[in-house]
Amino acid sequence: MNCTSIFQNEAHSYITRRHFFSRCAMGLGGVALASLMNDRPLLGAAPMKSASPFAPKAGHHPARAKNVIYLFMAGGPSQLELWDYKPKLVDLNGQAIPDSYLEGKRFAFMDTSFKKRSTLLGTKRKFSRHGQSGAWASELFPHMGTVVDDITLVKTCATNLFNHAPAKLFMNTGSGQFGRPSLGSWVTYGFGCESLDLPGFVVLQSGSRGPRGGAVNWASGFLPTTFQGVPLRSGGEPILNLRTPPEVSATRQRRALEAVRDLNLARLVETGDAEISTRISAYEMAYRMQASAPELIDISGESQATLGLYGIEDEKPSFARNCLLARRLVERGVRFVQLYHANWDSHGGPGETLESDLEKVCREVDQGSAALVKDLKARGLLDDTLVIWGGEFGRTPMGEVREKTGRNHHIDAFTMWFAGGGVKAGAVIGETDELGFGPAEYRAHVHDLHATILHLLGLEHTNLTFRFQGRDFRLTDVEGDVLWKLLA
Repeated sequence: MNCTSIFQNEAHSYITRRHFFSRCAMGLGGVALASLMNDRPLLGAAPMKSASPFAPKAGHHPARAKNVIYLFMAGGPSQLELWDYKPKLVDLNGQAIPDSYLEGKRFAFMDTSFKKRSTLLGTKRKFSRHGQSGAWASELFPHMGTVVDDITLVKTCATNLFNHAPAKLFMNTGSGQFGRPSLGSWVTYGFGCESLDLPGFVVLQSGSRGPRGGAVNWASGFLPTTFQGVPLRSGGEPILNLRTPPEVSATRQRRALEAVRDLNLARLVETGDAEISTRISAYEMAYRMQASAPELIDISGESQATLGLYGIEDEKPSFARNCLLARRLVERGVRFVQLYHANWDSHGGPGETLESDLEKVCREVDQGSAALVKDLKARGLLDDTLVIWGGEFGRTPMGEVREKTGRNHHIDAFTMWFAGGGVKAGAVIGETDELGFGPAEYRAHVHDLHATILHLLGLEHTNLTFRFQGRDFRLTDVEGDVLWKLLA
């Protein structure tokens, strides 16, 4: 028998099997659907063990945290005005920075940074010690100063990229290249989710605009799209086009969903494409969210004391309101909640000054951030909820010459803080040099931060992998060490 005959026989056998399964799609497909539906199914089938992609999974070791709330300050907050007090920098204000600091360094907007030779810029903000830990905090964060004993400041964070969009991508995905899964996607892929009626990964936005780069910051990359972040609006309709039009009855909607389900199942059985399973799960989740999402954003049942704690006075969307929604989301079993707030850029141009504009954005987040920590702690949720605060990079100790004096992007040392979820409370990890330019001890690179976050969730970063295009990818690439000093 020649090769052509062998190929034809094998192809015939393959087509015959596919033909059989496609003809039986509604029988075998029904079984497949039942396994995809979780224990609160769309069409009222009897509850059964879930095979949902979001089903909670066992980690590599016992988890310290069950949920993550990531407060992402888009634009690069100036650590030198907020957390990293440098009296020596104030003393040397206006003097030239030694050349040894700048050798081999690159900065964004080189022309505005070096037009008149880079000079040191001491902060004009007052700092004071707070709490039993005695941690320094700026006058711009009066509310955050009250929770320093509940958080850990990491002052020596470092990253690789100095422009906003790629730096945000790097902080969120561990890579400056498009197409990699975000941190929230890796977490829900590796850890699953306890929520039945909401996505495992939810994104909330506030501020003057969205983050540069947009949806790639919470995309699932080469992971199934089930694990991508779902943007949720904090006011009005939570998700656009989710509500059933008034002219569509419940019976009509059910029939339409059944028809779409049957078509998807037939295609799934025919092709075995895992993305179709994702699509079926998405329809199921969307159906349940028609009830769960409006209930989530309705905060009328919250006490006046709680609303006052966050500083929420009206129905307008705000960062504080999103912080309250984040607490409500983790209460409902959502695994990863990410809040984006802009604009933290401080170059000195219009809308980006270190004076009024920085004061404004600090006021927008200060009370809500502190309230979230206090509220989670009071409800017994902080122990297993990891709260993260920080941007994509920090700001230089040198001034930048624009309409007003500002600071350029800085990747060598910036401050983030962590709370709850197995993190040591009331500690300061790492110290920068006397000018705040670089780490004097304990550098904490983005890959190290990611490795530590995964560790707290019970996931070993070197073992959390996904095979794509012939190689095993992971969030931390081929780097990353757990920051043991950060752990309680």
